[in-house]
This record gives sequence, C-alpha cells and structure tokens, in this order.
Amino acid sequence: MISKHMKIESLKTVFPSRRVTNQDIINMIRKDSTNYGGDLESALKGIKAMLRFSGARERRWLNEKEKPIELLGRAVDSAIQESGLPRESIDTVIYTGVDRAFIEPANAYFVANSLNMPNARCFDIADACMSWSTALQILQGMFKQGCSKRALVVNAEFNQTHENWIGYPKIFNLTKPEQIEYTFPGYTVGEATTATLLSADNSQEWEFHFKTRSDLAHLCTAATIGADNYITNTKGIRAYNQFVSFGREMHEHGTPEVIDIFKKLKCPIREIKAIFPHTSSKKAWEDVAKKIDVNHLMHFLYPEYGNIVSASVPAGLSIAIEQGRVRRGDRVAGWVGSAGMSFSAYSFTY
Repeated sequence: MISKHMKIESLKTVFPSRRVTNQDIINMIRKDSTNYGGDLESALKGIKAMLRFSGARERRWLNEKEKPIELLGRAVDSAIQESGLPRESIDTVIYTGVDRAFIEPANAYFVANSLNMPNARCFDIADACMSWSTALQILQGMFKQGCSKRALVVNAEFNQTHENWIGYPKIFNLTKPEQIEYTFPGYTVGEATTATLLSADNSQEWEFHFKTRSDLAHLCTAATIGADNYITNTKGIRAYNQFVSFGREMHEHGTPEVIDIFKKLKCPIREIKAIFPHTSSKKAWEDVAKKIDVNHLMHFLYPEYGNIVSASVPAGLSIAIEQGRVRRGDRVAGWVGSAGMSFSAYSFTY
C-alpha cells in the first residue's frame, strides 16, 4: 500500500551504558548452570561459536543506577528539542514493543504522565519485534483520518535487566542440552530506547507491505501461566513467564518470506539509500540480502548492540542520521521478520 499523510520530524535513540560481551554471557551461563545434565564446557564452547557465527560481539544493558524511564526521557527530550516543536503539540503517545511494566492501563499513559504530556491520547502496540513498524502504519491511518496531528512513538526494550520474560538469570540457568535450542536467541538480546516524533504531512510518500504466518506463532513466545487454556496447540510452550525462541527454525521459515515481502516494494532499489533490518542476526540478514543483491544497502547494529527487539529499525535509522549516512530527502527502507510470525518491508523518505 502506497500512501502519504506522515513525516518523521525527529528520531532519537539512547542506549544504556553497560557493555556485555559474548564472554560475559558465557560466564553468566557457567555461573548459573550448576545442575547442568551434560558436559557444560562443551555446551558453552558451542554457544560461544554460535554467537560469533551470528555476528554478535557485544550488547548494552542497564547498569545498577540506570532506569528505563530516565533513558526514555532523554530520548524524548532530545527528539522534541531537535524538532523545535512544542511538547504540548503532541496529541498521541504510542508505546511499542515487548518490555513493559503494566498490563493495565497502557504503558503509554505512564510515559505521557512522566514526560509531561498529560492530555495526549495513549495506547500500546504489542506486536513483538514488529511493534514499531505496526505502530507507524496505524498512525499513518490516524493522520489520514484527522484523528491526530502530531504523535510520539516510543519503546523501552530493557528485557535483560528488567525482571520479565527474557531477563537474567531465567534463561542462563541451563539444566539440559535441549534447552539451548530455544534459549540461545535470548543470549543475543541487547537493550535500548527510542523516541520517534511524527506529524501529519501530505507531502511524504510511504509504502507498507506486511505478511503473517500465524501457523508459526509457536516458534517464539513469552507465555503466561495458563496460556495453554487460550490456544489449541501448545507445542511452543516450553516454559511459562520465560522467553522461548527457536531462532534457527524461525530464520529457516522466514528467509523466503522476507525475500518475498521485500520484492513487493514498488520503490526501485536504486532509489533506496539504506535498509534497516530487524537486529535478530547479522549473518542471517546478510545471507538474505545477498540473495536479492541489496547487501551493500544494509545498516547493521547487531554486532555492537545485539537484538534490540522493536527498537531495531528506529535505532538503526537514528544512528545512520547521526553518522550522516542518511540525510533529509533520502529514501530508506525497513525490513523486519518477527515473532507471530510476521514479515514487513516498507519505504519512505526521511
């Protein structure tokens, strides 16, 4: 679908300060896996090799003194300051992503209240790593309908140090070799927060394409206790209140899907300045990009920052802007494969 009605005014990313290397991850697993039923050192050697193969080197986590709302506040303040727009002009706040503090009400209400936007309309988009992309497509429709004139889309993906689905030490306590198949993706996860300020604008052309494979939903889950009562197929539930992701199988199924969805873009590749993929694996996305000859356009964050979940595309674009790789008037693309499973490719002019 090609439409207009939306412009990114400013976009900012803030990363926490703690650097966690692959060796740090190995040390954490070794420390916590005291009841491992097998050769732990051999397993750790294999995990370290898989991390290197994926392209991972390090990721950022919160240190003991950092709080998500403080880092998010810095990102929002910076985005508003750069835009030159008044804070009170923001009439919609959308919180996206996996990490969240509240089931009720929407996390967006607390963000808006904490950051002095008390009258903005608030709601959350919970669509795993696709959340930011989904939020922008929905927001474009709101702008078109006149429901909003200026919106702030935020995420605070602190899934490792926030005691929720992924966080240490849940997936670091290995007891059997079979666990590694579905805990490994969690070892790649980093943390970040982004703030995207958008306005209604009929001069900017956007193109969105999405595809869903709900038959693959079981491959990546964070199930609550009792989740089996809400579904007919429980094969994906290996643990409750814990991140479970069969990363290798997801990439195997996802490769033809992300290629197919990217080919739906009507924008000629020669017009695209940079492509920002989901940060699930540098190696996997390189392999996919090479199949359709766009690897030279890929902007990778994964080696330095790990898998930053729904922050992947906005953080990549934010850093590219800061580095001067993307400037106003450049056409860029987002490319995402997510739990669900869902797939998207979209392009727009920054």
